[in-house]
Amino acid sequence: MTTIGYPGLRRLLDQGAQLVEVLPAEEYAEMHLPGAVSIPLKSLDAATTADLNRARPVVVYCWDGL
Repeated sequence: MTTIGYPGLRRLLDQGAQLVEVLPAEEYAEMHLPGAVSIPLKSLDAATTADLNRARPVVVYCWDGL
């Protein structure tokens, strides 16, 4: 795991990274970063990540601790 700040996130997204929020769906519906997909941590598995492009980096985030 690597922690990145906003400039690093922006750079990764500009290069085609995929953004995944792992909080519960209710929290995703309340507020999420633009372009993020919701894959709650408790349901994170091969089936729920099957639509992610394996050739592109994935940035996973949550709001815990903020």
